Amino acid sequence: MLTLEIPGWKTLNLEYLVLDVNGTLATDGEILPGIAPAVEQLKGSLIITLLTADTFGKGTQLAEALGVDLRVIPAGDEREHKLKYIHSLGEERVVSVGQGANDAWMLRDAGLGICVLSAEGTAVQTMLAADVLARDGMEALNLLLHPDRLKATLRR
Repeated sequence: MLTLEIPGWKTLNLEYLVLDVNGTLATDGEILPGIAPAVEQLKGSLIITLLTADTFGKGTQLAEALGVDLRVIPAGDEREHKLKYIHSLGEERVVSVGQGANDAWMLRDAGLGICVLSAEGTAVQTMLAADVLARDGMEALNLLLHPDRLKATLRR
């Protein structure tokens, strides 16, 4: 569990890290540099799931390489499927990371939503739904590895 007391906002008791794959951790289906070691470190405090429509068909390979759970969602109404998944975990206990339009609702309802800027593009509605904007997936994971950065950003 990762507990963060954000002055003037709320206390986060995060148990789950739900990660979009394409555009967030991977570009064109290839995992970005530095992601694997960061995910490995975060496994000590969070239960990690890759949540993807698996556009490039590499979800299983990426999940195995990272040693994390994979949930492939069906095509069509993907944002609703992602939202239902974080609600099934207890959304207040979830930190979600994504950048696509289908990630907006998941980031909005999560205890903590982090949107990333991506080489594959970032949906404006997803940026507006998030609590934090990170330059890329690696920076998003680093915020969780160095939580005082989140406190500094989110305090009110």
